[in-house]
Amino acid sequence: MLKRLLQPFAYLPLGLLHAAGTVLGWLIFLTSRSYARRMRENLQASGLCADAGECRKLLHQSIAEAGKSVAELPAIWLRPQRRVLELVRECRGWEHVEAATQAGRGLILLSPHMGCFEIAGVYSGAHLPLTVLYRPPRMQSLEPLMLEGRTKGNVRLATTDIKGVRALARALKGGEVVGILPDQVPGNGEGVWADFFGRPAYTMTLVGRLAETSGATVLLTFAERLPHGRGYRLWYEPLPAQLTRDKAQSATALNAAIEAMIRKCPAQYLWSYNRYKAPRGVEKPVLSPES
Repeated sequence: MLKRLLQPFAYLPLGLLHAAGTVLGWLIFLTSRSYARRMRENLQASGLCADAGECRKLLHQSIAEAGKSVAELPAIWLRPQRRVLELVRECRGWEHVEAATQAGRGLILLSPHMGCFEIAGVYSGAHLPLTVLYRPPRMQSLEPLMLEGRTKGNVRLATTDIKGVRALARALKGGEVVGILPDQVPGNGEGVWADFFGRPAYTMTLVGRLAETSGATVLLTFAERLPHGRGYRLWYEPLPAQLTRDKAQSATALNAAIEAMIRKCPAQYLWSYNRYKAPRGVEKPVLSPES
């Protein structure tokens, strides 16, 4: 039913979808107090704005980009793979992917909640076998559509449980590629508190464990939305600092790398995401009076 409802929107021009997404973003912002409050708080606390005027401008841009991330889904999920790949206008850093796959130790692609992370998976999976870790949506009716949209080409999905982690480990052992949302809040016992834009965020330790046990290369990737619906520019970049056995150091290095990527295109990060929540059973860190 949901697929049938969204199908007519799949082949609309991307510019039109993004224009509708801008309106949608503002509607959500103006009608959901919790959504608006979280977006404002996260942006203001990020330190990315020099003054109130700059913060207001970045907030308005982020509202529009968040709406675009929803409106573009029919095009990414429901078009055939070939038509989706036509939306990628430029790819920077693919040489890092090629070097990692030639080494044969596997590759971990980290795609934060930034830009069109859906098309980043489609593009990577069109070239290499890719196993992506995913969390089933709260809205169960959305899951069949999500599964269909994300399993184009060589893409397989692995759920966020022990079975899924084992699937990732097997893929890396075979020299394949795995994809992870590195800024997704993990469950109790699966993360540590680490600084993210000056505030403690419960950060997954899975990436460091997989990198350590497999020797895989770790790259960051995101698909930047180009203006006026012209398509997307894909980025593949190595982490500035190597992940170590120390969980806290690895989590801090991971968050610093994500921050650096966000600073390139801050409006396209999903600031409405509840990045600073404490999972059930996890105590929030005690902050010093200076914090």
